[in-house]
Amino acid sequence: MKEIPIPYVRANQVGIVLFVLCAILLQEPLLIALLWIIEVLPMVLGIRANLFVAIAKPFLTKRISGASTESQELLRFNNSIAVTLLSISVICFGINSSSIAGYIFAGMVAVAAFIAICGYCVGCFLYYQWKRSFR
Repeated sequence: MKEIPIPYVRANQVGIVLFVLCAILLQEPLLIALLWIIEVLPMVLGIRANLFVAIAKPFLTKRISGASTESQELLRFNNSIAVTLLSISVICFGINSSSIAGYIFAGMVAVAAFIAICGYCVGCFLYYQWKRSFR
């Protein structure tokens, strides 16, 4: 099982929070669509395709050696939840460009990412519950 260093995971989470906050503050749904693209690419191409990780990588080189890691399988699960919620958000904006629902779904992703930065992973909890129910 492949492991991803936590500093890379945090870089992605910070990027998500910042993008959603900017989208809400600027009332710019296109930022949510751009975030959707940024999050879909790593699902298809792997962590190397994550823009937030690529931007943060030069600043994290000293922190990577010896850093704690996260399971790639767990991260894929979390990312799939984020992409699903962002997809719903983008659809809401497609239906109504000033959609409050679009911001709510994107906000759910940002809140989950922020809570994860603070130390509690909602997606991880859901993952373990899901795995436990299929034993």
